[in-house]
Amino acid sequence: MAKKQKARLLLKLLSSAGTGSFYVKSRPRTAPKLSFLKYDPKIQRRVLFEESKMK
Repeated sequence: MAKKQKARLLLKLLSSAGTGSFYVKSRPRTAPKLSFLKYDPKIQRRVLFEESKMK
């Protein structure tokens, strides 16, 4: 019997400033890609965090 796929994905939101900071979120499989303005502690300001694959 085949495994059932999970309804939600875990994903990494990676800083667009290139500092390596990230947040981990989940979203439904059918939803579009996520991006948020969040605080980056390494440069001490809010930057865009975009979805990337978790390894």
